[in-house]
Amino acid sequence: MLAERQAVALAGWNLVAPARSLQTAFIPETVLDETGAGKKQLLSRALFSLMISSKRILGSLLLLFSLGAHAQTDSAALQKISDDILLHGTCYDNLRTLCKTVGHRLSGSPQAEKAVLWGQQALQTAGADRVWLQPATVPKWIRGRESLKIDFGNGLQEVPVLSLGNSHGTDGKDLSGNIVMAGSVDSLKAMSPEAVKGKIVFLNYRFRQDFVNTFRGYGDAAPNRSRAANAAAALGAKAVIIRSVSTGLDDYPHTGMMRYTDSTKKIPAVAIGNQSADALEKAFISGKTPRALLRSECRMAGTAPSFNVIGEIKGSEKPDEIIVVSGHLDSWDVGEGAHDDGAGCVQAIETIRTLKALGLRPKRTIRAVLWMNEENGVRGGSAYADSAAAKGEKNIFAFESDGGGHSPRGLTFEFPEKYPQKDSTRTRLTRLAEQMAFLGLYDFSGNHAGTDLEPLLENGQTVGCGLSPDPQRYFDLHHTAADVFETVNHRELKLGAAAMAGMAWIVSQNGL
Repeated sequence: MLAERQAVALAGWNLVAPARSLQTAFIPETVLDETGAGKKQLLSRALFSLMISSKRILGSLLLLFSLGAHAQTDSAALQKISDDILLHGTCYDNLRTLCKTVGHRLSGSPQAEKAVLWGQQALQTAGADRVWLQPATVPKWIRGRESLKIDFGNGLQEVPVLSLGNSHGTDGKDLSGNIVMAGSVDSLKAMSPEAVKGKIVFLNYRFRQDFVNTFRGYGDAAPNRSRAANAAAALGAKAVIIRSVSTGLDDYPHTGMMRYTDSTKKIPAVAIGNQSADALEKAFISGKTPRALLRSECRMAGTAPSFNVIGEIKGSEKPDEIIVVSGHLDSWDVGEGAHDDGAGCVQAIETIRTLKALGLRPKRTIRAVLWMNEENGVRGGSAYADSAAAKGEKNIFAFESDGGGHSPRGLTFEFPEKYPQKDSTRTRLTRLAEQMAFLGLYDFSGNHAGTDLEPLLENGQTVGCGLSPDPQRYFDLHHTAADVFETVNHRELKLGAAAMAGMAWIVSQNGL
């Protein structure tokens, strides 16, 4: 009934307050009270007014029936899409192939080149009308070998370690020193240079477990990872060790991107798992002075040519209006990049396959994009946005899945700063998305769509959308060697694909 009331309100028809009888509702009060010579003329005007009002009523009814028909058509199509993906979907098999034959695929690596060819073939097999590669120049970072030993008070012990992405290592040489502990970047900045100079900083910021939505916790903790090396270097530190940005209670170290500023020395930056971080914290609490021995070979190696992989189904009525569905093809160079973000890639491919298999021709063009270089540069997102601007493309809606392959719980909607009618468009999109409640979608409150979409949203014309899977296990696996195919459940992955394909379909049919 809510949708019908909205339609009626737009048409200017009041359903709930009939102040007068149907016979007199559209006759002006002056006509009802008038007597004398002008009565016939006024009555004629009243009848004309009644005719016009009757047409408005008919128009309102037609609008209501039209909305109801659209909703019924959407619901039927959404059910077909879900059924086909759950019964015949190939996204899980595609993910297995990506993870097991390509593996991790850091931008600029041979594995990334192999992933591009895999994505091109997968989109062709899915039945895209057209598939092409879009060039993007990406940064090339090489990890090399790395090791870390820590003396917790009983001699040096080797601990699991991962260098942070884009960091500079020790050039393969031993780097040793006493460790000083800081609780956060802000507390580190408050320390004196004398306390830090010539030492190795341990940044001991814990992922906040009190946040129910772990993405909120990640947003809180991740800035310490990206800023730690600069803050430590400014005080004269030799290197920095961070507690991993992780919800897990294990000892997997989590990598992730960091950035150097132009004004500070490029010191090594590494991450250790939560168990090693707990042991190091305990050593400090007990009054010991821990030491570390670090050796790493990581370095930047310029840039490398690469590609976004793109395939589309051309729209039947408004082909110039483009709806993007996407995931990022690159991953960090540990694990297999299954949840981050092989899942999003195969869900985008599944969208193309499903619509083709069902013979559903969208009114607007639906385009699958497998982004390159989300993890350490977003060069693929920038290349796409630049190309779209140069061609004058109308990318009206862009969907990214980059939160893992767990069960979908909702969608986020992100708007450019100067986008007109944000509130009404958000309301409309939410109403459309609520038709997929049967897939488990209920939360539409988020407002960040996806990192790869940010350059595109800067054009001011594109609405961003992100898939929100259940977040409770994602940051146990995120950016670790544990992010492998075996951790993905086939039904959860397919439900996310159904949400993506369904949202793309109803936007293609209804517009914004």
